[in-house]
Amino acid sequence: MAQQYPCETCPLRAKNDKNPKSLAGRFWRWHINFCPGWKAYFTHQDDETKSALREKYNFKKYQ
Repeated sequence: MAQQYPCETCPLRAKNDKNPKSLAGRFWRWHINFCPGWKAYFTHQDDETKSALREKYNFKKYQ
């Protein structure tokens, strides 16, 4: 069974996806730079998914 991560259904992430310029969206984007949950979620993705997440969120950590 694959591990489930709260980041997959995070309400703040959903707000960022809907409107990245909103306060909640910008807060979530700032927050993922140091969130241990996001790090666990991100580092356990396959390379294709990591690449898509990097592009979608302009995320440059954990390379």
